Amino acid sequence: MKNLPDHLLPAAEVRARLGVSAQTLYAYVSRGHIRAFQDPTDARKSLYLKEDVEAWAARKARGRSRRKVAQSALNWGEPSLVSAITEIRDGRYFYRGRDAVALSRDHTLEQVTALLLERVLPHTAPDMLPIQASPDPLQRMLMALTRKLTQAAPVALEMIQGLVQAATRKRGEGPVHMQLAMGWELDPTDADVLRRVLVLCADHELNASAFACRVAASTGAGLPACLIAGLSTLSGPRHGGMVTRAIDWMAAAVNGGGLPDAGQKPPPGFGHPLYPAGDPRTAEILRVLPLRPDWQAVVDDLASRTIHPSLDLGLAHVVTTLCLPREAGLVLFAVGRSAGWMAHAEEQRASGQLIRPRAVGGVAG
Repeated sequence: MKNLPDHLLPAAEVRARLGVSAQTLYAYVSRGHIRAFQDPTDARKSLYLKEDVEAWAARKARGRSRRKVAQSALNWGEPSLVSAITEIRDGRYFYRGRDAVALSRDHTLEQVTALLLERVLPHTAPDMLPIQASPDPLQRMLMALTRKLTQAAPVALEMIQGLVQAATRKRGEGPVHMQLAMGWELDPTDADVLRRVLVLCADHELNASAFACRVAASTGAGLPACLIAGLSTLSGPRHGGMVTRAIDWMAAAVNGGGLPDAGQKPPPGFGHPLYPAGDPRTAEILRVLPLRPDWQAVVDDLASRTIHPSLDLGLAHVVTTLCLPREAGLVLFAVGRSAGWMAHAEEQRASGQLIRPRAVGGVAG
């Protein structure tokens, strides 16, 4: 093939290197093992990242013992837990079988919470929690959940509203996105952007915070404790903290900061192993709220190097464009994802299974 970039391979060569059929290669791509990109000379064909192909070939050469499979399951590896909540496939994701992006166009977070929990949720009055003095919204949200620990049967929507009030330090009424909009003094158009973002964030299978919720739930811990586990996990710089890192990285990039080449580690806010061709959550956010020209130039440059924006970049864009507080990206993610956290906690408790992996002796890498 003429003028083929060194970092990309055609399908025939990939199949020959791996000794697999076209159907198996497609399965590798859909599971996020090998990233695929449209051939610029023929839109009907795909090209594949050489780095991923070589890594997968090395993996096949090593063999897949039970121990190797178990170790990989904790790091974007083989599926390790059955769940009916969210399915990710073919570059899309689905809540209880319904396209999540489509739901974000006309559903509220309350409606999606009911879908994920599979029950009608009663309308509740705002919880009217005391407004905490801490300047950190994460600490205030954790305190709001802590107050629920002794409650026998906390109502799902009450806990979500408690997170909103703790984050904004205001007591509001109406749908969650309107309460956030009021707290951040946004107009109705921007409030609708928040509605969409909350739904897009509602769940995403077994990410770190959802898994933490399930571990807590497997011990029989109550719903508030499970949400505390999820929110605490989200606080890390490689999870919820990635949004502010993306904001800072983009600020440097638009001012002449160096951009990575294809195959290099993506910068904050870019690259998602499950979406080699681009994150559908970010694509929907950018469809509704287009990037400003300087950010678009950076995104286009990275896309030409097969590096695509993740949800963190989408949230960073919402924060900067709507002039929200820097921590608002984490708040939006936490409020939206609380719906999924509750669904995962309930599903895990219903299974009756205690999550207790085994460790392998040796020195951690």
